[in-house]
Amino acid sequence: MRRRVTQPGLMLALTFATGVVDAVGYLRLDQVFAGNMTGNVVILGMAATGGGTGLPVLGPVVALASFLAGAATAGRVLRTAVPGWSSRCGALLGGVGLVLTATALGPAVVGADTSGARAGMASSLALAMGAQAATARHLAVKDVTTVVVTSTLTGLAADSRLGAARGRGALRRTAAVALIVAGAAAGALLCQVHEGLAVAAAACVVLAVTALGSRAAPATTGAPSTAPPTAPATASSTAPATASSTAPSTVLPRP
Repeated sequence: MRRRVTQPGLMLALTFATGVVDAVGYLRLDQVFAGNMTGNVVILGMAATGGGTGLPVLGPVVALASFLAGAATAGRVLRTAVPGWSSRCGALLGGVGLVLTATALGPAVVGADTSGARAGMASSLALAMGAQAATARHLAVKDVTTVVVTSTLTGLAADSRLGAARGRGALRRTAAVALIVAGAAAGALLCQVHEGLAVAAAACVVLAVTALGSRAAPATTGAPSTAPPTAPATASSTAPATASSTAPSTVLPRP
């Protein structure tokens, strides 16, 4: 079972969750993207012109700041982490799942009828997505950032038969694009019932990824475990060899 769980597969699942979250942000939180910060920057640029664009400002600003805060926090946690999946990655993604769970309960408790409540919900979603994106960056699964697919689409087209004809990574790239689209569609459908239900679905996906990743990850104790075993092994292996090689050369007196 563990062999079937791979890091690319886990990151693709997180990509689906991002599609759900961004659907909630755009459809229910004043056209705010929680994971796609390029969209928020473009919206702010257009809104800055004024002239009755009707585009939101508070939501995108809060989401952008929260995303950066989440990414910075995850970067600090992972600063000295070993490459690949570690307990720190599991802890961060578990935190993402918990933040999404709390956000899903928010509309039921305080509602989402005011601009302040919607901005607060967008802020918590963006905070979670920022931490998720930084964790995915640390895991470094090629072409799967979990939050955007622009670079993925670029690589898919550039390496296709119409482009460089390299044909590498096409399946993974296609899966990433398809899953973020599927997540957005699922989020839109769940929003028709309640936006909290959509966020709860994304939270379940992230928590499942956390559990599967922690179970499937190899048992690593970190970089310091590699050097110490080498020195004693070398010393113990050389000492007997020296003794055995010198013993026969000793000349004993004749009786």
